[in-house]
Amino acid sequence: MGSIADDTRWLDATAQAELVAKGEVTALELTEAAIERIEASDESLNAVVIRWYDHARDVAQGDLPDGPFTGVPFLLKDLWSHYEGQVLTNGNQALKAAQPVSDHSIDLVKHFNNSGLVTLGRSSSPEFGTLPVTETEAYGATRNPWNPDHTCGGSSGGAGAAVASGMVPIAHASDGGGSIRIPASCCGLVGLKPSQGRVSLAPDRSETGLGIDFCVSRSVRDSATLLDAVAIPGVGDTIIAPPPTRSYAQEVGADPGQLTIGMLDHLPLGGELHADCVDAVRSAAAMLEALGHAVSPGFPASMADPTITSKFLAMWAGGRAAAVNGLAAQLGREALESEVEPVNWVQAEFAKQLTAVDYSDALQGVLDFRRATQSWWAEGNDLLLTPTLGMPPLPIGELYAHGDEPIAPLAEAAAFVPFTPAFNTSGQPAISLPLHWSGDGLPIGVQLVAAYGREDLLFQVASQLEAAHPWADRRPPQ
Repeated sequence: MGSIADDTRWLDATAQAELVAKGEVTALELTEAAIERIEASDESLNAVVIRWYDHARDVAQGDLPDGPFTGVPFLLKDLWSHYEGQVLTNGNQALKAAQPVSDHSIDLVKHFNNSGLVTLGRSSSPEFGTLPVTETEAYGATRNPWNPDHTCGGSSGGAGAAVASGMVPIAHASDGGGSIRIPASCCGLVGLKPSQGRVSLAPDRSETGLGIDFCVSRSVRDSATLLDAVAIPGVGDTIIAPPPTRSYAQEVGADPGQLTIGMLDHLPLGGELHADCVDAVRSAAAMLEALGHAVSPGFPASMADPTITSKFLAMWAGGRAAAVNGLAAQLGREALESEVEPVNWVQAEFAKQLTAVDYSDALQGVLDFRRATQSWWAEGNDLLLTPTLGMPPLPIGELYAHGDEPIAPLAEAAAFVPFTPAFNTSGQPAISLPLHWSGDGLPIGVQLVAAYGREDLLFQVASQLEAAHPWADRRPPQ
């Protein structure tokens, strides 16, 4: 036997919780083990940007709730996730300097706490969660444990790097255009984006937007169990997804029957898809066929409609403007251009030029896309299989340093993330699974998308794939 830090490093959250429940370790021991791993690994990865170890120790030694993850160490993303009494900076340099302390906890944080998780601090996020890489003026670049010269993805990049490197077994993540699935793909993890309205964003945000919060994890069962714990409607929620017929944990290992699956192995809007991503999706198709499913080429025609990009970006720019307004509210004064990264400032300024009619047109475009896309499933298709990303994890700096072209990173990001934003727009659940690695040893995720409200089916098929092609023993170089 080694140290607790070594012995528990690669256990998933369910296994760590079982150790606590059996009395084999204490919550405090798991907390100290996670702290030890963060202190040993994070200097090179830069995944944990805010630490509240003393608070975590107090929680671990206190009267923890009897939940599914009692005593398991955890990280919150540094984006929108208020935790009463703790600092939140949204990856912004001015907030990093101001260190504003939240006066409330959002509902999701309360649900995390009620599940027994012990939060050690905050994982890194790009400023306002904008880019699919995690590199900021405030905190620097967060690196991929599989190869530190490459990105861990974004915007939940710190979460991905922390879980993939064994700091913690599970971590909070959020997804407005792929930000759970992107780091899951880059870091070799499970990343579920739930259906719109499955996880409450109360009391601060609306479920009608593009984003939703959940986690990245090492195992399908961890994601299923956590979704059971946090899929609780909040007061005044704008969208509430239909409740499941049984717990999501019960779907792990359940037989989905023979499914009809469409495969998308090219870029729907044209261009060349990276060969590693083609290999990944075709390999996954063969895995699914070996499990008895019927896989054939096919995807929603709406994904090949170029007009949806402008509608998505209009809503996205509006979100950046709202973020800058929120920054001003936290600072108690107007935000300065020098306090906001150029890619976000330019979008916020662009949003000011949009009229109410422009925004209404964007909302109508999103609604049209949503209905057209979901119709493909209504016509008898069970799942869509795609690569998660259009390329392997990018080198550090590729979407960051652009000098006089502040919007260039956003434009270039479209080639990196051609498959994920569509399902923020449509509101459907989608999961990235670590089923492929490049010849250079970098993870290449594949994405499965189900009809609205059908996370149950995703957990059934994901657990089939996990059992047939396990990834638990695939770990980054030490």
